[in-house]
Parts: sequence; structure tokens; C-alpha cells
Amino acid sequence: MEVIVKIGQFLLSLSILVVLHELGHFTFAKLFKTRVEKFYMFFNPGFSLFKFTKGETEYGIGWLPLGGYVKISGMIDESMDKEQMKLPPEPYEFRSKPAWQRLLIMVGGVLVNFILAFVIYIAVLYTWGEQYLPVENVKYGVVCDSLAESIGLQDGDKIVSLDNEKIEKFNDIVPDILLNGPKSIQFTRNNELLSVDIPSSFVPDLLAKSSKGFSLDPIFGIRFPYSAMSIGKVMKESPANEAGILKGDKIVSIDSVGFEYYDQFETFTHSKKGQDVLVQLNREGKQLEVKLTIGQDGKIGFYTQMESGLFEYATLKYSFVESIPAGFNKGIDKLTDYLKQFKLIFSSETQAYKSIGGFMTIGSIFPGVWNWQAFWNLTAFLSIILAIMNILPIPALDGGHVMFLMYEIITGRKPGDKFMEYAQITGMVLLFGLLIFANGNDVVKWISNMK
Repeated sequence: MEVIVKIGQFLLSLSILVVLHELGHFTFAKLFKTRVEKFYMFFNPGFSLFKFTKGETEYGIGWLPLGGYVKISGMIDESMDKEQMKLPPEPYEFRSKPAWQRLLIMVGGVLVNFILAFVIYIAVLYTWGEQYLPVENVKYGVVCDSLAESIGLQDGDKIVSLDNEKIEKFNDIVPDILLNGPKSIQFTRNNELLSVDIPSSFVPDLLAKSSKGFSLDPIFGIRFPYSAMSIGKVMKESPANEAGILKGDKIVSIDSVGFEYYDQFETFTHSKKGQDVLVQLNREGKQLEVKLTIGQDGKIGFYTQMESGLFEYATLKYSFVESIPAGFNKGIDKLTDYLKQFKLIFSSETQAYKSIGGFMTIGSIFPGVWNWQAFWNLTAFLSIILAIMNILPIPALDGGHVMFLMYEIITGRKPGDKFMEYAQITGMVLLFGLLIFANGNDVVKWISNMK
């Protein structure tokens, strides 16, 4: 069910973004009296799922969800309609319009995507506000993975700042390390302020770990007191289910070993992989004991549920007027962060290209339960990504057409139709190769995670 919800959210988000992106091209084309022959959500090689004709335009839904398109008369695009280009230009065709009009038609989709992202962020902040966990409220410190431990951090450390600059939001720590390259981390341990250096190998190592999965490795998580945790959903065909453990039970100890923090419980169960243990339970005030064999993955087989109100979250509420600059600033921040990622992708040191993912990676960022706030936040971010990717100066993308149009505007010379055909083919081959590479990475990650 979780996978179906993720797929549903992804397809809905993609549909909204594709339709509005193509609507941007369509609107400017109509504004300048340029004929649009087709307007499609998703591609339709061979056949369409649905189509109808109104006026001079055929509207439809394709079966291949790799994007969408508008076919504009007199334009060399992915349709590669060479026969039309052999005929004399007509006044309603793209090639007959002034360069500045053709430029606006080509940037229309990207412009709509940027505007859409800002509008969504404004609406989200106005409707739900913004909630986050302040760094100072992570009162039990962090749980470190092996990479964090390798630079000197320990479980229970309380992170204060990066390069002596205070971090406000806990979830901003790892992205800040990744994108802004701080040289040190300041933290408190046993009420003493300490600092560790972040080596140059840290970001490449982080990306190498992340490339094995579908998201950025967290490095450190929030530490929870064990007493605040209880059994949530018990998984079928698990040691917990076979032993009769129920939702709401609390594991007091295992083999008479108690725990102060939940990460200590996880460390202990991993040390007992495949072994028989005696579990002491508290069930509605009654003490019980059950025997079970811990799985080879070091788990007993249940989800945890945590007491509410354990951490104090900060909540920002915005009036409609306040939400406008706040939403705009959030959009700019997301845009800036995404642009910084290109520096990582093209760096030979970080080898971030190994982390590039396709549709499985994008779909995995949506939550497993339907959450409209998360859905719209992710849709806004994907709209920014779509805009940036489309404006790249690659033939076959909007940015490729813009590049050639700028050349025409500056030099006064229009690239020949034959040159544009070859450029379009080159761009399509390049994009197809990138598509295979990104989704191939997804397949490799999926197979690795299945082992």
C-alpha cells in the first residue's frame, strides 16, 4: 500500500507539472498567433490513451510518463517533422515569428514552473505554516553512524554550530555540510563545548554512502530515550509476531539487559543476530516474558511508537501578506540549494554522479502516507528542478532552443534547418543516455538493497 501511495503522489505531481509547463509554451504561442498542432500530457508513441480535437489543436494523454509536449507548427522539435520544414513558411508558423517572440514561447514553460513553485510555497506557508525542530531542542543529542564517528562525534553529542555559525533547524545540518562546505562542527559533550574538523574526504564519503540508497544518508539522527518508546505495528512473519508481542507492549529488557536510549536497544539486538533471547515485556502494567529468535537482520520485527510531546517543535504561522515574501524567500533558497548541487555533480572529487537517480529516486521522496502539505512542498521543489533542467543549454531541451535563439538575436544570423535537425538529434541521444544512466543507477540501488 505504501508503494501505491508513493506512486500515486508522484504521478499526480508529475501530471500537474507537465501540464502547466506545456501550458506555458501553449499560452505564449497562442498570444503570438502561432499554431499549436498538439498538446499532450505524457508522450504517445504509437497510440494515445485519450485524445480529442478542438479548433486547430489535438489534446491528449499519452501512455509514456516521461514528460509532455506541445507540437508547434514550423518548429524543429522532438517530433522531427522534416516534411513540414520543406514547405514554404506560413505566417502562423513558429519559424515565421520574430526572434523575441520565439524566445518567449520557448521560455514560457520554465517561467511557469518558477512561478508555480513560488505560488505553492506561498500557499503552503499560509495554509500550514512551517514546523521544525530547533537544534537546541534536540535535548538527548544525536545518534551517529560510522561516518560521523570517524571524525570524532559520539552518540549523545549535541550539535551547536558549523564553522561557529549557529544552525537553527536540525534538519538543515546535513544539507548545510553537503552544500556549503563548512570546515568544522561545534558540539557539547558532558556540558563541555568541543569542536571537530570536517576533512575534505567527508562529503565524498557521504555521497558514496548515499549512492547506495534512494536518499541522502542522515549521518546522525535524533536520540530518543528508551522509556518513551513502545511497540507500534507488529510485522507479519516476524520474530515479534511469532512470540505473541502486541501493539502497545513495552520491552523492558532483553536477557535482563536494560536500555537508556533506543539506539542502545538497536545496537544490542544487532549484536544478537540469529540468537535466542528472553524478552521481558510490560503489557498494561503486567510483567511478561517471551522467548524469540532475533532475525538475521538484527531486528525483532516491529515499528516503534513514541510518546507525544517529547520534543518541542517551533511553529511559524503566516498571514496572507506575510506568506508572500516568506514563500518567495523559501523558493529562492530551494533554487540556490539545487544549483549548488551541480557543483557536486561535476566534481571529480565527490563523484556525486553516482547518486543521480531516476523515477524510483524521485518517487521515493514522497511519504508512504498521503500528506497534502508534504505533497505540495515536494511538487514545488520538483517544479524548480524541472525548470532548471529544462533551461540547460542542451539541444532538444528548452534551453537548447533558447541558446540558438540568443545566438540569432546577437549575431542576426539564424541557424540553418539542417543544423537544427542534427542538433535536435544529438540532444535527444544525450538525454536518452542520461535517462538510461539515472534509471540504471536506480536499478543497481534496488538490486543492492534487495540482497
